[in-house]
Amino acid sequence: MADSPRRDRVCAGSVSAVVDLEAAIGFVVAHGDAVERARLSWLRNGTPVPAEVLETAEVGQAPDGGWPATWGGDVASIDATCFRLAELDDLGALGRPAARRALDWLASRQQADGSWDEDPSLAGSAPEWARPGDPEAGLFVTANAAFWLTVAGLDARAAGPLDHRVGGVYAGVVQGAAQSLAARLRPDGSWPSFLAAGWLSAAVLHRQDMFQESARIQVVLAERLTAMSPGDVAWLAATLRRVGIDPQDWIMVRALRRLAETQRSDGGWESDDGHQFDVHSTLSAIRACRPAPTG
Repeated sequence: MADSPRRDRVCAGSVSAVVDLEAAIGFVVAHGDAVERARLSWLRNGTPVPAEVLETAEVGQAPDGGWPATWGGDVASIDATCFRLAELDDLGALGRPAARRALDWLASRQQADGSWDEDPSLAGSAPEWARPGDPEAGLFVTANAAFWLTVAGLDARAAGPLDHRVGGVYAGVVQGAAQSLAARLRPDGSWPSFLAAGWLSAAVLHRQDMFQESARIQVVLAERLTAMSPGDVAWLAATLRRVGIDPQDWIMVRALRRLAETQRSDGGWESDDGHQFDVHSTLSAIRACRPAPTG
């Protein structure tokens, strides 16, 4: 059954302002490439993605399972691999062999203390958020890798009674990561890293039933919402929604209100990484706003 016009018009939630989903959809249709339009169709209606589009989204995967970054030559990057997994998630493709290899690669790269770090050979080319050996970058890539391994576990549990542990087959990896993330939190709930490490960590800790630690981070994030960029708010909201935080939860209500305030007249949201990523930010906002599944 097709979505009702009301569902495509505004973002559900108890907010004084509403996201114009119809305009957001129009922005992706007008400016997205074939992969991005397929992501939109899957997010809206679960439309099956053509094989050739999936293959395009998976192109460039290294033999070890990760994806290299544009700045990293042929060396697989944790940051780049997590970005690819985000795209594949929007295509309903986390169960495909390419994504499973990537997830296995992420799990294999975890260090003894539960954290992750980029390959040392990338030190000369990596941006500040992925610089190997840097503690702030290490916390960010740890939260990012742990988030996608958490998502993989959620999907495995939803698909059938294969592994009921939180994190599924990656349960031990995610548990170790959560402990590592919690150990880096400051008493006031802040963290010594980039802003995105906060919402990624909050999502991981929430799914590990470490609700107090997750809530402390969410309080800090809520205080910073009004100063966040549109792309960051979209990423935050999509991240928390992906791990099951309800749209009516207090932080989601505030995030959705901020999305409504920052949506452009053309229907899109601006990315911090340049206008070529505006469609990606807009898809994140659509993921955050789409109606919860029923049944």
